[in-house]
Amino acid sequence: MTGSLSTHDLVPSDLRREWAALGLYPDRTLFDLFREQVAAHPDRAAVICDDGTTTYAELYGAVLSFAAALHSAGVRPGDVVGSQQPNGWRSCVVDLAVAAIGAVVLPYPPGRGRRETFALLGRSGATATVTPVHWDNFDYAATLDSLRGELPALRTVFVIGGEHPGCLPADPVMDRGNRVDPAAPLPEWIVDGDPDGPVRILVSSGSEAEPKMILYSHNALAGGRGAFMSGIAGGVSPLRNLFLPPLGTSYGSLGSFITIACHGGTLILVRKFSPAAAARAVREHRPTHVFGVPAVFQLMLGSAEFADVDTDSIRAVVSGGSKIDTSTIEECIARFDCNFVNLYGSADGVNCYTDLDDPTEKVHTTVGRPDPRIARFRIVDGEGRDVPQGEEGEMICRGPLSPMCYVNAPELDARYRTQGGWVRTGDLGFVDTDGYLTVVRRMKDIIIRGGKNISPVEVELLATRHPAVRAAICLGVPDPVLGERIGLIVVPEAGSAPGLPELTTFLTGLGLEQGKLPERLVVVDDLPLGAAGKVDKPKLAQLFTDAPVPA
Repeated sequence: MTGSLSTHDLVPSDLRREWAALGLYPDRTLFDLFREQVAAHPDRAAVICDDGTTTYAELYGAVLSFAAALHSAGVRPGDVVGSQQPNGWRSCVVDLAVAAIGAVVLPYPPGRGRRETFALLGRSGATATVTPVHWDNFDYAATLDSLRGELPALRTVFVIGGEHPGCLPADPVMDRGNRVDPAAPLPEWIVDGDPDGPVRILVSSGSEAEPKMILYSHNALAGGRGAFMSGIAGGVSPLRNLFLPPLGTSYGSLGSFITIACHGGTLILVRKFSPAAAARAVREHRPTHVFGVPAVFQLMLGSAEFADVDTDSIRAVVSGGSKIDTSTIEECIARFDCNFVNLYGSADGVNCYTDLDDPTEKVHTTVGRPDPRIARFRIVDGEGRDVPQGEEGEMICRGPLSPMCYVNAPELDARYRTQGGWVRTGDLGFVDTDGYLTVVRRMKDIIIRGGKNISPVEVELLATRHPAVRAAICLGVPDPVLGERIGLIVVPEAGSAPGLPELTTFLTGLGLEQGKLPERLVVVDDLPLGAAGKVDKPKLAQLFTDAPVPA
């Protein structure tokens, strides 16, 4: 190993082998699974994006070509390769090429700036990275170039969309016209890797000062996340998955390795989300499944661009990333005329989701029944002891999806993993008598007003029940007397938003306590999304700083 990635698996190896014996793992590398898909349907669309359609055969040729470039640049098995790109076929090429040579890919979305890039590449010991020269008015190549003196392990920077001094152009070595027979002998530097070995790092902002990085094996992705995709497929084959989150996020890890390598489906992408781009993708490419976060679906539902879009191809809308309110669920079901999947998951190795056939009430109020093929859940008290069914406690989970460890961060291993590799979610929940899991709140996601803990999620879910409120975000606003006051940001339905007195009266009528009522209100046209495709709460918090304080 030429990089500085320390790998260890917190899940016992005999348990991993037991899951393989039960058929919960394919026990194949993701590159091997991808080659099988290429051989089975070379002319099927693998990726449809703003650059056009890339077939499986074309993608395979580009993967081998870029894998050769990585090898020539000195990337070896076990090395980490960063990948910061907008959604598109090239992102899939990097994922699969890195897997082919036995290295580990570290994708993260555009929008993460110099400080976070330094943290990710530095802690992981990345030896190479791939980035656009420019994207969205930001000079990524120059930023990486400026970091080289502080990142001694980083030897090679590949750039897309042009050239930059000291960097290698990636466009010439991502050749979609290089059609290669998948049955042909492979170059000697293509690695026959260990399915239980590392292949991808998932990044999560979490509550840490720096982004958390979580290391996953081939088996954990292909088995655990692959089983999730099977569960929501509803018998549809081939899948046509419209992914609206960035592929560089944890959510986006369902793209290259799962939709393509494991399931042989078509990945439909928009380079940068907007309701108009999403509407065009649905209209032109007829997806079977649409993946997004609640804010994305709220924007789509409120958009005039979706008014006349035919959605009859859509089998399910899949929402993850944060808790979703019941009115948005109901509107999605009505507008898209399909099933709604309420997904609870995280980069740390957490997954639970509502089934396509679950009763509507359970879809509204729970995140489904845990699937042991993916992750088993326990509800525990402060001492780690299981609590009786129906009682609230911290949710911990472990299963075939479970990651290996945190990347070069033993302090995070100690904080978030328990004996035997269980993941501490940091969330409170309970399991009802039907076996459904309800997530109550994050243990740290609270506003402390005058010494009282307040759940912002509770306020948000009630506020969106107002007929004039499409979406709501509740934040703590710093206050010199109370510590924090309760701020609410709302996106109105068509027409005017309610004022603060009207909204507090409405919330009081729903039973919200006086001490939890919003004290500051800001109205916005839409919710800004951050690099990970989730609501940019720091940007929204600034609105309270900029807005005048009511008398």
